[in-house]
Amino acid sequence: MTFVPVATTDELRDDIPLACEVPETGSGREDDGELEVALVRHEGVLYAIENECSHAKVPLSEGDVIDCTIECYLHGSTFDLRTGKALNLPATKPVRVFPVRIEGDDILVDPDNPLNFEEN
Repeated sequence: MTFVPVATTDELRDDIPLACEVPETGSGREDDGELEVALVRHEGVLYAIENECSHAKVPLSEGDVIDCTIECYLHGSTFDLRTGKALNLPATKPVRVFPVRIEGDDILVDPDNPLNFEEN
C-alpha cells in the first residue's frame, strides 16, 4: 500500500466534503495520473471517495452528505460513502473509494488500492 498525504485534519469539517488532489505515486495506477478525492468525515468515520460523479463528471465534493451517502448536486444521484455504489438514477455505475487513514495531523489516502465491493 502506498499512502500519500492529501490534507490535514484541521481542514476537515464533519459532513462537509473536502476536495483533494492526490499526488502520483509512480506505481502506474489505472487513472491518467490525475486523481481527486472527496474526503468526508461522517459520524466519526473518515471516507475517501472519487470526486467525480459517474453519470455527469460533476465534483461530488459540491454535494450534500446525508446518512452515509454523498449526493451529486447536479442531477441528484447519491453514492454510498463506504462502497461507492450508485444508489439511484441517473447514475448507474459506482465510483471508487480508497483506503484512508490519519497519521498525526495528516490525512493519507492509498490511490493504488481502491476498495472493491461486490454488487448485490
